[in-house]
Amino acid sequence: MVSKNLTCRFCGEPLELTFADLGAQPLCETYLSADQLKEKEPVYPLHVFFCKSCFLVQLEESITPQEMYKKYAYFSSSSKGWLKHCEAYADMITKKLNLNSKSQVIEVGSNDGYLLQYFAKRNIPVQGIEPAINVAEEAIKKGIPTIVEFFDIETANNLISQNMKGDLVIVNNLIAQVPDVHGFLDGLKILLKPSGIITFEFHYLKNLIEKNQFDTISHERFSYFSLFVIEKFFSSHGLTVFDVEPVSTHGGSLRIYVCHSENQQIPKTSYPDEIKAAEKAEGFEEVDKYLFYCKKVEQTKSNLLNTLAKVKRSGKSMIGYGAHAEAHTLLNYCGIKTDLLDYLADRNPSKQGKFLAGVHLPIYNPDKIKETKPDYIVILPWSIKTELMNQLSFISEWNGRFIVPIPKLEVYDAKSNDITNGILKEALI
Repeated sequence: MVSKNLTCRFCGEPLELTFADLGAQPLCETYLSADQLKEKEPVYPLHVFFCKSCFLVQLEESITPQEMYKKYAYFSSSSKGWLKHCEAYADMITKKLNLNSKSQVIEVGSNDGYLLQYFAKRNIPVQGIEPAINVAEEAIKKGIPTIVEFFDIETANNLISQNMKGDLVIVNNLIAQVPDVHGFLDGLKILLKPSGIITFEFHYLKNLIEKNQFDTISHERFSYFSLFVIEKFFSSHGLTVFDVEPVSTHGGSLRIYVCHSENQQIPKTSYPDEIKAAEKAEGFEEVDKYLFYCKKVEQTKSNLLNTLAKVKRSGKSMIGYGAHAEAHTLLNYCGIKTDLLDYLADRNPSKQGKFLAGVHLPIYNPDKIKETKPDYIVILPWSIKTELMNQLSFISEWNGRFIVPIPKLEVYDAKSNDITNGILKEALI
């Protein structure tokens, strides 16, 4: 139980039950200079609750989106795998909807133009909406028209006054980051043509729970959705989920297709009902499903710390690979500092030479790995572990190994002939 008078952002019921409590942490994607290390860092609770009435999993709003997006550190174009996914989506949806030079594609949360560029190359009119100024500037440099502001009803009405409504509206990995989902959906409904569709992609709560992906929890993600819960939001705003498909990105996401409820021209597939039935069968409408997860997270922390401590006692050296948002959450929750990891390696030049907030781990260019020859590399971006272990297979030259903490702790021998099926080692030393 908690003492605060927190209420569910969907149904307004009191929030009293914990899904996961990851302590007080600095904001994710925060990187410090050496001069800032002695300064006091602001921290915010990363305590996730769930509503026992509607089963929405949600984080209390301890900081506003306006504060988080003053200068955003994540550029979507930095991930080659993500770009490949987006190009395939653009190709698929263009054919599916017969998009052309007379169509209008609008993306809310368009980041650096990572996706809209593929429509623009096809001479399809595009419009981006992105609140982070530094990120939006990169999209504008690419020739992607971008409005620099948060999306709401006012933004939607301003676009309509310019005769701009969407045949296709895209919302990728954003709806979880919106504290006022009701107002957000009202704006989308206004922006969508009567015959248009919206596609959403979001990290699927089922994968978060079953694959133990608690490191995907961060201050910028206010809600964590199952399909049956998010469909309630859409239905309450006159929007219908007519199709859904799983996608592999971000550790397992859902892509859902939405239209106006009054649009009877689009047939509804059986997939939404099939997925909701599976969720019900697996206990997503039962309190125990969510209460159990908190204990699972605590056990994962204990196992990881015991493993890393065992490596250090053996006299071996360790580093972490990846200084992204998930790494920030995991390392700060577990309290993993330089007493366990020597440093972090990351390919993003803007992070190199800085320190990860909270745990103060230094971040270096991956070239440093060949200089220091660590015995173990902890792969923090577990969703692309295969790609990274292939890139880093050279550590086999000095008998290096990989540790992957999530979804379950595994240790891989880099000498394996097939690195994607690395040999799991029970002994760490």
